[in-house]
Amino acid sequence: MRIHCPLCGERDRREFYVKGAAMERPAGNAGLDDWHAYVHLRENPAGVLAELWYHEMGCGSWLSVTRDTATHEVLKVELASALGLGGAA
Repeated sequence: MRIHCPLCGERDRREFYVKGAAMERPAGNAGLDDWHAYVHLRENPAGVLAELWYHEMGCGSWLSVTRDTATHEVLKVELASALGLGGAA
């Protein structure tokens, strides 16, 4: 699988670390139920999903990679910071 990093260009997926679904993190003062859902209640659909990927062996950017989890086709790649998503936390 190839991923097109917006900063480095097309790269092999082995340069990246995948964190999982790109979800908004609850606010620091969110309740226990919100944090429980964020940490433990993840869906694992077969189909189109936005995920957070870290360009570990490249520029060090967090990316939002939209791909089809059934076929591994990459549909869109964007810098996570441009979308307000934080990957490192």
